[in-house]
Amino acid sequence: MHSPERIGRYRLQRRLGTGAFGTVWLAQDDQLEAPVAVKVLAENWSHRLDVRDRFLSEARLLRKADSARVVQVYDIGELPDGRPYFVMEYADAGTLADLPAHGPLPVGEALRLTALAARSAAALHEAGIVHRDVKPSNVLLRTAPDGTRRVLLADLGLAKTLAQASGLTLAAGSAGYQPPEQAEPGAGIDARADVYSLGAVGYELVTGTVPGPPGRVVPPQRLRPDLPDEVQRALMRALEPDRERRWPSAEVFADELDRLAARASAAPRRRRFDGLRKRIGAVTLSAAAVLAAGAAAVAVTLAHGRSSSGSSAEEVRVKDSTGRIVAEVPSGWGRQLRDAGWNPKALGLASGHEPGLAVADDLAKWSDLGADVDGVFVGLSEHGDVTDKVDALAHSGCRYDGGRAYTGAAWNGRIRTWSGCPGGGSISETALRPASGEDGPQVYVQIRQSRGTDATDRILRSLRVT
Repeated sequence: MHSPERIGRYRLQRRLGTGAFGTVWLAQDDQLEAPVAVKVLAENWSHRLDVRDRFLSEARLLRKADSARVVQVYDIGELPDGRPYFVMEYADAGTLADLPAHGPLPVGEALRLTALAARSAAALHEAGIVHRDVKPSNVLLRTAPDGTRRVLLADLGLAKTLAQASGLTLAAGSAGYQPPEQAEPGAGIDARADVYSLGAVGYELVTGTVPGPPGRVVPPQRLRPDLPDEVQRALMRALEPDRERRWPSAEVFADELDRLAARASAAPRRRRFDGLRKRIGAVTLSAAAVLAAGAAAVAVTLAHGRSSSGSSAEEVRVKDSTGRIVAEVPSGWGRQLRDAGWNPKALGLASGHEPGLAVADDLAKWSDLGADVDGVFVGLSEHGDVTDKVDALAHSGCRYDGGRAYTGAAWNGRIRTWSGCPGGGSISETALRPASGEDGPQVYVQIRQSRGTDATDRILRSLRVT
């Protein structure tokens, strides 16, 4: 079936996303000369009256909330085939889910964003609504006329009035963000269910990792050792399995997050929320963000020894959890390792889970170009052109020194280098293909160096991929 060109008076431009029950389109309202988002019930559900009512219920709840902190509904209608649609404000700056792809956020920024999301949830609660599916992809960012960013809560497809929620018998929510009471039939929920989900959102923005199941959440300081104790306590309190021990409301949680954000922002090199546009625009990948969720940083315990490439420097050999990727790095870099893989979507390739590892002297600093850090990220990709994506990378605040060819026994490719980064270090980005010329996996390598002799070629020569 061909995609429609218009829905009512709205001229469709492109698909923004597809969910379980509907598709959201970016459209242009030619009469008002403004972009809008149009959500349409999926054709395969059009015959289900219960699904149709649930779809329309989302629009009604959004209107009931009537808050500038929640996505606004402008219009509602039906297609010629009878499927309903509703028209919403368009959030042009993406979602919170886009941000950790560039690395765990500075603590102050992460806390401010989470606080704004919590105040959006509090607006729903004040209107008598519980969201039941708060997660980064449902927290939208929209550019205001003055250039600042507004945070909007969206997707009320699972939302209920608090009166209905108190007697719910069906499970709801998304893994990692779902409080235990939403996974237990008949438990009933209240606004504190959203507090748990907000805690999970904050946890992910701070660590770049989705938290584990309720009661088994890895303390965030294990993933980000520089995290202040009081920030860890605030997040872990929100993630309490027992709702009686959580923050009593989203508003109280937001107040605490704002207090902690103000303290964190006073620390050196903390970016302000007003600088969010620059952060989104820069394509500085973070190994901590692209590695598989739940992989805690651990000390590298392999014995140091002489490199197989013949270097006289002491080096440590590291490998990913599948054993397919093996590399050797200077011993001083081998303090922390994440080995559980990566999602090539972070580089703009097809989404999936591929072998990958990151090793550095401090992985928590990886995404901060103002920090001294030495380390390597290696990711395998079975799909897509890694070279094309590496050629498109840029690092704001660093000086581009150009590219050069790399030729090795196993791999050929291209190395691009930046120096003079805010912390004084350098970054190299490398795309590798099999030297044999045969089809096979491609490899993406990012190397951060703060001092000493350039180790890029030595590390690439040591790389083994099977």
